[in-house]
Amino acid sequence: MLMAAAAVAMIIANSPIAASYSHILHLIIGPELTPKLGPMTVHLWINDGLMAIFFLLVGLEIKREFVDGHLSTWPDRALPMVAAAAGMIVPAIIYLAVAGGDPALQRGWAIPAATDIAFAIGVLALLGSRAPASLKLFLTTVAIVDDMGAVAIIALFYTAELNIDALTAAGGIWLVMMMLNRFRVNALWPYLILAALLWYATLLSGVHATIAGVMAAFAIPFRRTFAAPDAEDSTLHRLEHALVKPVAFFIVPIFGFANAGVSLAGISLAALIAPLPLGIAMGLFLGKQLGIFTSVWIVVKLGIAARPAHASWMQVYGVALLCGIGFTMSLFIGGLAFTGADQGDAVKIGVLMGSILSAISGYLILRFAVPQKVIIESTI
Repeated sequence: MLMAAAAVAMIIANSPIAASYSHILHLIIGPELTPKLGPMTVHLWINDGLMAIFFLLVGLEIKREFVDGHLSTWPDRALPMVAAAAGMIVPAIIYLAVAGGDPALQRGWAIPAATDIAFAIGVLALLGSRAPASLKLFLTTVAIVDDMGAVAIIALFYTAELNIDALTAAGGIWLVMMMLNRFRVNALWPYLILAALLWYATLLSGVHATIAGVMAAFAIPFRRTFAAPDAEDSTLHRLEHALVKPVAFFIVPIFGFANAGVSLAGISLAALIAPLPLGIAMGLFLGKQLGIFTSVWIVVKLGIAARPAHASWMQVYGVALLCGIGFTMSLFIGGLAFTGADQGDAVKIGVLMGSILSAISGYLILRFAVPQKVIIESTI
């Protein structure tokens, strides 16, 4: 659905109804919640409102994985954490090497640092049994750690001016949520009400409102239930289970539809290889594969962690390529880094180029890669 939504947005943005598409996205449908943003438009409600729910789900997944999942022990965390870190640092370096000569473009260094978990897992799912389960687990954990890094980047580097009073209020609300957790309040409704207030206070503070989703998630009570996502005795599991489908089938496709539309009219080769789109595309396509594959090879050779079970090095390389699909989070960070229409379109072109190259290359590598032979020993 995300792929279809992005494709439809591109088609509409290059059709006779492109003006209507833009008009609807900038239609004012709410009051001015903060002078920084002005009157709330459809686009703002999607990027600052609905995406806060997306980040709430991301936060729930991160907390579950760290407490009772595939990241619950340090040996389990070593490989994906190192891979994710290298997969964010190397793309940023490549972007700055290409586009950093222009001081006005340096703010975009984090755009190619993010992996789109929905897109990447979707492409991997198309391969079926050709991709061992260990690769799917590795890709998921790398993307989750990658999301943590993206959240930290948004909070630290894309916050301009702070409203201390609003930030203090947000901190107080979050502490109340943590106290409810501490006193074992498992009903969902108090947390949801406080999460809405936390979102509004964060919006006023100058920190991007989506950070409220992650902070709220960390305050939701969690009880180990051995991977039962609908367990009645775990508040986090119940909320995560309730959010998965709305986020996957509504919020993420709506975001893709609202942010992927870019007119290709008049686009020339010179525009495609301009520093901003080229830096993003090269960061995603080259930076991700270099950072992730090289770091995995080093960690395995040093004996710090084991290579994903039953996966060949060529298959690991294919997954590293898939991590260069940076659609949702890259577009989101790009919107924070550059607010001008021309730069916004250049960001979209760069993200689309890098993501498409990564998706096709990763799929082909994994489609034709020879899996690792499994040696079965028998005794008589």
